[in-house]
Amino acid sequence: RPLKCQGRVDGKDGGRSVETALRAHGVEVVISVMGGANILDQLGLIKAIQAAGTVKRFLPSEFGHDVDRARPVGGGVGFYEEKRRVRRAAEAAGVPYTYICCNSIAGWPYFDNMHPSEVRPPLDRFQIYGDGTVRAFFVAGTDIGKFTVKAAYDARSINKVVHFRPACNLLSTNEMACLWESKIGRTLPRVTLSKEDLLAMAAEDVIPESIVASLTHDIFINGCQTNFGIDGSRDVEVSSLYPDIPFRTIDECFDDYAHGLHLEEEAEESSKKSNATLVERLAVYPTCA
Repeated sequence: RPLKCQGRVDGKDGGRSVETALRAHGVEVVISVMGGANILDQLGLIKAIQAAGTVKRFLPSEFGHDVDRARPVGGGVGFYEEKRRVRRAAEAAGVPYTYICCNSIAGWPYFDNMHPSEVRPPLDRFQIYGDGTVRAFFVAGTDIGKFTVKAAYDARSINKVVHFRPACNLLSTNEMACLWESKIGRTLPRVTLSKEDLLAMAAEDVIPESIVASLTHDIFINGCQTNFGIDGSRDVEVSSLYPDIPFRTIDECFDDYAHGLHLEEEAEESSKKSNATLVERLAVYPTCA
């Protein structure tokens, strides 16, 4: 049976209770979704997994970029160092693992929002990062869940980094903006956030905003999702495991967002926002970057 871990397992009592639960239920797969400030709690989880002796696969809380290859600056550095530390602990413990690198969540890639899948594309203006030409892979949340569970039980993904790189969803922000405009039948202005803008935000040491700006810089300036090839000795692309299972396209995801929009009412609301002099910042939690 699988176990999804999202609470705290730090401390001796917490570790023992997790170990007991793993053994009592004969848990064979552990999928961790500990995020933010709780990333390092996975070190205690790994010890519990090792002691229980029942677990045949551990999927740490990754669900973003390949942290061993990405090179964020500023606020993102410490965040990725913690994820790397969890990887090294799992490897040192001899726990069979699978690292899920699903890249970006399908939706408009705001640099400052809580979760792209929860915020529909804009009706007032686009935020474009750099020159808007650097591409990234976007994956629907349902596909992330579906392929994660399949990989968790697939012998071909043991001790591998599983990359989600659907060719149909490799898009730049310029391309995504044009696609959304075609859905809503209007042209929206672009607001450019330059490399320097993102670096300045990443250096502010405001958590979690600085982390998200740092990761946005890594994606849309450095091209961290596309600037390396797949190494067959340690990597596998999920489409090669399941070539007959399609991904939802960004076109389909944008259809969902556009369906049922009351564009006249939204236009009036959006025009009020567009009069603002600054790009609005929303509360963020970097759980999936």
